[in-house]
Amino acid sequence: MFQNFRLSMAWLHTWFGLVLGFVLMVVFFFGSLSVFDREIDRWAIPETRFEPQRMPSFDQVLLPLFKEAKPAPANIEQARSRVNGPMATSFEPKQWLAYTTHRDPVLSIYSGFILPNAKDPEDAVWGYATIDPRTGKTLSEDRLKIGSDFFYPLHYSLHINWLNLGTWIVGFAALVMLIALVSGVVMHRKIFRELFTFRPAKHVQRSALDLHNLTGVVALPFHFIFALSGLVVFAGVYFPVSHTQLEPLHELHEKLEAKETGLPHDRAGTPGTLASVDAMVAEAQRRWASRGMAGEVGMLNVQHVNDANAYVSVYRAGTDRVTLTGEGIHFNGATGEVIREDPAPTVVAGIKDFLTGLHLQHFRHWLLRWLYVLGGLAGCACIATGFIFFVEKRKRQHAKQGLQGARWVDASRSRRCRAC
Repeated sequence: MFQNFRLSMAWLHTWFGLVLGFVLMVVFFFGSLSVFDREIDRWAIPETRFEPQRMPSFDQVLLPLFKEAKPAPANIEQARSRVNGPMATSFEPKQWLAYTTHRDPVLSIYSGFILPNAKDPEDAVWGYATIDPRTGKTLSEDRLKIGSDFFYPLHYSLHINWLNLGTWIVGFAALVMLIALVSGVVMHRKIFRELFTFRPAKHVQRSALDLHNLTGVVALPFHFIFALSGLVVFAGVYFPVSHTQLEPLHELHEKLEAKETGLPHDRAGTPGTLASVDAMVAEAQRRWASRGMAGEVGMLNVQHVNDANAYVSVYRAGTDRVTLTGEGIHFNGATGEVIREDPAPTVVAGIKDFLTGLHLQHFRHWLLRWLYVLGGLAGCACIATGFIFFVEKRKRQHAKQGLQGARWVDASRSRRCRAC
C-alpha cells in the first residue's frame, strides 16, 4: 500500500513540477534578484548612489514639496472612467505619505488628491516623486528602476496585470510547489543520505538526479516557508471575500474602527492647520526609546490634509525585526497631541505579519539576505536538474523502444546549445 502511495506521489511530483516548473523558475530567479532590488536600482541610476539617509525634516524639507505636489497626468487619465461627468481641472490634497528604508538612499513621497464627482467617494488620484533627502531636490522619474519596477513585479505577477492573472498563476504555482515538496519527501526514503550524495562522474541522468535531490533537500525549509509565506502575502487576492461579499459592511466597519481608535474616518469639512510634524516625530522617538526600541522613522502619513480632522501617523522603520509591524503612533494634526499608539497584534495577525516580514525581508541582516539569494538559486538549480532528469530518462526509454522522441530531444538540445 505504501509503495503504491509512493508511486502516486512520484507521478504527482513529476507532472506538477513539469507543468509549472517554468513559472517557478522565473519566480525563483527573479525573486533572488529582488532581494537586492534597491541596490540594483542604485546601479541602474548613478545619481542615486549615495549612503542611505534618515527621514529628513518634515517641516523644512518635505512640507514645501507636498504643497507643490500635483497628481500625475497618467493617473488623472486613468481616473476619467471613475468619475461622473467631466474630469476636474483642480484637485484638493487629502493625504501625504513619505517612505524610506535602510537600503534606500532616496525618499519616496506620495500625494493623494480628492477626486471630484467620483463614483466611489473614497477614490483618489495620486502624485509621486523621488527625493534626494540631503537636498530636498526632486529626482527625474524617466529612468527605469530595473530592480524594484521590473525584477520585483516579475517575481510575483509575471507582469500580467489583467485581472491579477499573473498573481493568480504565481499563486497556483506556489501551491503546486508545496505539493511537489511534500510528494518529493514522501518519494525519497533515504532523504538524509541524499543530502550528501553527488556523483558528477556518473551519466547525466544520475548526476542530474543527485543534484536535484541535493539542492532540494539542502534548501527544503527555505522553499517550503517561502512558498507558504508568498501565498500569505497575497491572501487578500486569492480569498477576496472581504472585498466582495463584505463590501457593504466596509463603511460601517471603518466608522466603528474610527470611533474605537479615535482616528477620524471622514473629513470635517472645515479648514484646519498642521502643527509641527518634527515635534511629533521627536515625541514618537521618545516613546519608542522608553520601550527599548530603535527610533528610526520608516514612514510618515498625514490624513485629511488641510482639514480640521487631520491626523499624523508616525511608523517605525523595520530594520530590527522580522515581523512587519510599524508600532505606529498617531497624533492630532492641529495640536500635536497623541491620539493613539498601535497595540500589539493578535496571535493570528502576528503570525501573518511574521510570515509577511520573513518573505519581504525589510530587516537589516546582510548574511541572511545572501542566504535568501542562495536559497533562490538552489531552487533554480533544483528545477533545472529536474527537467534534465525527466528529459534524459524519457530519452533513454524512447531509445530502447526505438521511438523518434530521443532524436527530437537531442536535436532540440543541440539547437539550444548553438543558440547560446
